[in-house]
Amino acid sequence: MADLASVTEHIRSAVGENSGLGKTVKIDLGDTGQIYIDGASVPNTVTNEDKPADAVVSISWDDFMALSEGKLDPMMAFMQGKLKIAGDMMIAQKLAPLLKR
Repeated sequence: MADLASVTEHIRSAVGENSGLGKTVKIDLGDTGQIYIDGASVPNTVTNEDKPADAVVSISWDDFMALSEGKLDPMMAFMQGKLKIAGDMMIAQKLAPLLKR
């Protein structure tokens, strides 16, 4: 089973030098921690820092893992309240390809 460090590293490699996001995103995984994607700077950075972001995606660790494995549809997760987005929703939509495992 994946842990926060391995998932962060996977997202870091998916984001690369320039993801094209152009903004910052924080994935809030509750007690597990957070993943902060700085898509506004070049090169882009991915850390586990808790910093303000243009969009904050809140989701439980288990739901996040199901989402990344393709077992949970992002739109269904949002509609069911399993996935919450605060801030710039358009940026959050660009995240989907970066989160696939």
